[in-house]
Amino acid sequence: MRIRTEGLFFLLFMLCFLGGSAQDEARINGNLELNANFFQRDTLIGATNTPQYDHQLFGGDSWLQLTYNYKGFEVGGRFDFYNNSNLINPQSTFNGQGIGRWYISKDVQNLGITFGYIYDQIGSGIIFRAYEARYLGIDNAIFGGRLTYNLSENWQVKGFVGKQKNRFELYDSVIKGGGIEGFISLGETNKITLAPGIGIVNRTLDNNSMNLLVSTLRTYEAEDKFIPIYNNYAYTLYNNLTAGKINWYVEAAYKSDDAFRNQNGDRFLQDAGSVLYTSLSYADKGLGLTLEYKRTENFEFRVRPQEQLNRGLVNFLPPLTRVNTFRLLSRYNAATQFLGEQAYQVDASYKINKRLGTNVNYSRMENLNGDLLYEEIFTEFTLKKKRSWQLIAGVQLQKYNQEVFEFKVGVPLVETITPYAEFLFKFDRKKSLRIEGQYMNMNSTEVGGKDVKSDYGDWIFGLAEFSIAPNWTFTASDMFNLTPGKNSPTDDSGEKLSIHYPRFDIFYTLKSNRFSLSYVKQVEGVVCSGGICRLEPAFSGVKFTVNSTF
Repeated sequence: MRIRTEGLFFLLFMLCFLGGSAQDEARINGNLELNANFFQRDTLIGATNTPQYDHQLFGGDSWLQLTYNYKGFEVGGRFDFYNNSNLINPQSTFNGQGIGRWYISKDVQNLGITFGYIYDQIGSGIIFRAYEARYLGIDNAIFGGRLTYNLSENWQVKGFVGKQKNRFELYDSVIKGGGIEGFISLGETNKITLAPGIGIVNRTLDNNSMNLLVSTLRTYEAEDKFIPIYNNYAYTLYNNLTAGKINWYVEAAYKSDDAFRNQNGDRFLQDAGSVLYTSLSYADKGLGLTLEYKRTENFEFRVRPQEQLNRGLVNFLPPLTRVNTFRLLSRYNAATQFLGEQAYQVDASYKINKRLGTNVNYSRMENLNGDLLYEEIFTEFTLKKKRSWQLIAGVQLQKYNQEVFEFKVGVPLVETITPYAEFLFKFDRKKSLRIEGQYMNMNSTEVGGKDVKSDYGDWIFGLAEFSIAPNWTFTASDMFNLTPGKNSPTDDSGEKLSIHYPRFDIFYTLKSNRFSLSYVKQVEGVVCSGGICRLEPAFSGVKFTVNSTF
């Protein structure tokens, strides 16, 4: 089946290429991304006991994307290569290569036709989102067909059917759905616009997954058993209202009875689910204000109930926590909770004048019983002198439920206070120096009658980056475990160790090509993208990357 699919892609690609001999009409472009990791065993920081550290010593991933356009046709393909890769599972090895994606699309008047591996979403993605998050090992494209039809200039209807991608294979369950969305303009002086939409998705469970589920349910006590269902449905209704300086988005979704794992992942349940999400924003004369709210209950929606973590996700739930970029500020991230979450976020920014601006953010996430999962207070100000220097500084306060997000049983809430600053100085139009400084103060807990810092304890981080535009960037940083905590490494006598985690980077850019070479020691931590997170082990070694667009 795989050979036939690849052969079909290459045949269609070559036919389009040979047919597109008129160079003024044909276009081809692409992108190459290559990551090579050289692993250096370091038992002190826990960079050990995986195949890469123990004997393979090397692992890499690369993707080559090609897109060809000719006479309204678009043909695209992506070659994926995994060699001793720890991207899919950080504790294991994955080897594989082949066509990771191919598609053919064509617009025929008002009708849009696409076949192959499809990325798409309905609304904000709450009931359906086929997307790729490469560095989290996520690629849940739908292999099948999609039709779109423009009913008018402002209204479109679409439908799709297919099977979700599972690395280089496909899951057997069938996913199908569709929706209609449009645009309405009201008023002339005070213009008001509406962008409403409605969608539905159906997943039909395959026989093998159903049989496995039934076999598991037979081992349950009578009060825990239920009759599983082959078909479940998810519905959504959404609208985006714009009225002058105000923008309001709201979406409500419902999912019919479906089997899913409980919070601990050790038992199946069956229930309906719901999500309510809304975002209200206002912007005027340097002031920006955004309010967000989300309530989620039992909205675990997967291609089959046996999948866990980031595998087999059919939908995407938007996160309501700030995306932090500074190293220590982003150490603790709140993953979206599919089974039960009530969250809200307030973000306010104000530009006082051309030199000074401020930003304040507050976010909080609870379970449906009101127990705190995550809370963050973030403040920042920016002071700059045009074409000369810029200073960014602020403080972050966090409360983080490590038991829920990292499955560490019985640990107390992590509470941090993290002041930070960044200073950028421009020597001239080409040369600049950027310096970062961050300090994370951790709360203490009582262990054996003694107060011990939570998790890894207090941290200090420093970075210096020198850039010579447009080609070179040199970076050196160190993350130091200033006051070791409960989970910090110990020596042979059991004494907690303060360890340095240095990093050195060289970046070189030549036109559309970018190369980087890095020496890295990295502590264990959570990596997130859009509220989807995974726990990654410590890393020690050398990284080399290439990114080229042509």
